[in-house]
Amino acid sequence: MKSFATILCLSVLLVAVTGMLVLPSAWAKEPINTDTQGLAIEGYDPVAYFTQGKPLMGSEELTCQWMGAEWRFASAEHLDLFKSNPEKYAPQYGGY
Repeated sequence: MKSFATILCLSVLLVAVTGMLVLPSAWAKEPINTDTQGLAIEGYDPVAYFTQGKPLMGSEELTCQWMGAEWRFASAEHLDLFKSNPEKYAPQYGGY
C-alpha cells in the first residue's frame, strides 16, 4: 500500500512538471495569417487603419519582415511607426 501511494505521488508530480514545461508554449504569440507568399493582411498597410481610419494598400517598395510575414506600407512614416511598435499595429489573433 505504501508503494502505491509513492507511485501515485510520483505520477502526480510528473504530470505537474510536464505541464509546467509545456505551458509556456501555449503562451507563445500566435502565428500571423499570411497568403501563400507570406504576405500579411493581403498587402494592406496595418498602420493606415489607425492613422487614416481606412484600409490603404501597401507598397511593394515599403516592406518589413515581422513574425515570419511580410508587411507592406503606404508610406515610409507608416513603416517607421510599425517598426517602433509592431504589436500596436498588427491585427489581433494573428489576423485570422
